[in-house]
Amino acid sequence: MLYALPSLETADRQVLTGIDGMQSELRAHLRSEPRWAGQLRRSLFAAAIQGSNTIENITISGSDARALVEHAPMSAAAGDETQQAVIGYRDAMTFVQQTPLMEFFEHSETTLSALHFMITKYQPAKWPGRYRTGAIFVSSADPLEPMYTGPDAERVPGLMTELVDWLRDGDLDAPVYARAAMAHLNLVAIHPWRDGNGRTARALHTLILARTGELAPEFSSIEEWLGEQTNTLHYYEALRATQGGSFRPDRDARPWLTFVLAAHHRQAQRVRRRYEWTVRLWDDLARLADERGLAGRTVSALYAAAIGELRRTTYQQDENLSRDQAIRDIQALTRTGLLTARGHATGRIYVLAGTAAEIAEAAAAAVRGPGRDPYARL
Repeated sequence: MLYALPSLETADRQVLTGIDGMQSELRAHLRSEPRWAGQLRRSLFAAAIQGSNTIENITISGSDARALVEHAPMSAAAGDETQQAVIGYRDAMTFVQQTPLMEFFEHSETTLSALHFMITKYQPAKWPGRYRTGAIFVSSADPLEPMYTGPDAERVPGLMTELVDWLRDGDLDAPVYARAAMAHLNLVAIHPWRDGNGRTARALHTLILARTGELAPEFSSIEEWLGEQTNTLHYYEALRATQGGSFRPDRDARPWLTFVLAAHHRQAQRVRRRYEWTVRLWDDLARLADERGLAGRTVSALYAAAIGELRRTTYQQDENLSRDQAIRDIQALTRTGLLTARGHATGRIYVLAGTAAEIAEAAAAAVRGPGRDPYARL
């Protein structure tokens, strides 16, 4: 027996309508394949990786998360084990991104265990991809009072078979955000592996969304939002309220469902603001480049610096330039006071400076605003 999808109430459907509306608008904007789309996707992907791992106290900076996605060296601040952990998660999520293009894809225990293997392969003692054979507890502040106790190991194979059957055929007429929420809940409740259950459950959540093929998963994942400290606490509170401390699938999953739908709405609000900022910023930077007599392609370099930092190798690849062309462009931007260098050798990055930095802040101020709880007004 698994946790059942609760009946959707009027408020749930209104929240879902709001999410769908924001996502439809974004799909329309992306249809023309604007030049900034790839960089925005990478920044959201980096934030999702950073957020999901932060929940497990695997912490990297935003700069290192972006380096990870761009396959650039991370800083020494990210230790070897941390780097292995986030590289594994990046690889798993890259697989998730590719699944809409796999005509042969099907849900299976092997697929789930392969995701788990990619995420935990740096910890051989944790049995990457293999089910646990003993009891499992999620610790709390009190080591003698676990926050959650998983089902007996003997039940895991049967429960995983049931979960895969549901992934293939269960609640197919339900909204995708609701199905993703229930897949997440049931996998983390079964807790089939010795470690990495939460990260794999969040990867499965995003996989369900990705399989719709309507919008790149980076634009709909809630992992960034979940990774913020206050939201992480609410995440665990929603799981605790639903599970009651142990595997009890007869309990009502409504606390979890409403939490997840609200999280998707809040993240969609955030992505919409980033889109609005991006369009305003790109146009303003394009005018600046034209005024300074700079090549139009350098807007891509300035935008990269605005959303984090610019790396020569990434700019070179994005704009299909030679190494010398990329260097000349960056030198021109630096001479005009629009970029400033930080670091040395392979770790060198560039950040906005001068008028370009002022333009980025003005664009942010124009769209900045608090998020709202979608259930609060219903």
